[in-house]
Amino acid sequence: MDTIENWLAAGNSIIVVPGWHDSGPAHWQSRWCAQYVGFGRVVQHDWNEPNARDWVAGLERTVAAAPGRVILVAHSLGCVTLGHWAMLSGHAARVVGALLVAPADVSREDAPASFATFLPLPAAKLPFASVVIASDNDPVCSPARSITLARDWGSRCVQLAGLGHINAESGLEDWPLGLKLLSQLLPLYGSNEAPSPGISLQQEPKALPFPGALLRSAREIRFAA
Repeated sequence: MDTIENWLAAGNSIIVVPGWHDSGPAHWQSRWCAQYVGFGRVVQHDWNEPNARDWVAGLERTVAAAPGRVILVAHSLGCVTLGHWAMLSGHAARVVGALLVAPADVSREDAPASFATFLPLPAAKLPFASVVIASDNDPVCSPARSITLARDWGSRCVQLAGLGHINAESGLEDWPLGLKLLSQLLPLYGSNEAPSPGISLQQEPKALPFPGALLRSAREIRFAA
């Protein structure tokens, strides 16, 4: 079994946290859920008119019901929801890591009106290891903004080139780079030792065994402690 299967087989959880409008069947989040039996998924009451209070409550219910220790895999508005949730939840201590992909900048001028309920953006350091993955041409979050969010959250930041909002339209299919970064968040590949928020992952993207186009487009940004 690979490291993700080992993590799940040990009685732990990986929970997908979709963004606005949910993630359709071609989205890498949904493909991961189909690929790995045991992935959990947050289900919101209203995907089209999001409300921060309701979305945070939806994430809280899902984590509370999940077995074992938890890894969260968020996309877009799901990342912002996770940021708010981590500051409020009594279950955050069960989370050992989070993958935060294409976080939405809810403060941008053209953001939907309902996104205002998520303001102000959470700016506190997350109490668990995390990686922000962003694209340099994401229409809902500029590269500078994604770097700021990663710094505020105490996250590693991996910036990719030309992948837009890192969603189904990005043509990622099963997105092997994302799966590799997810696997590296698992505490010592499924052992009982949890990582600190300053978890050390692969030092250089070029060392990862992925297709050449992804290798050339990846750069990692680290921040001072």
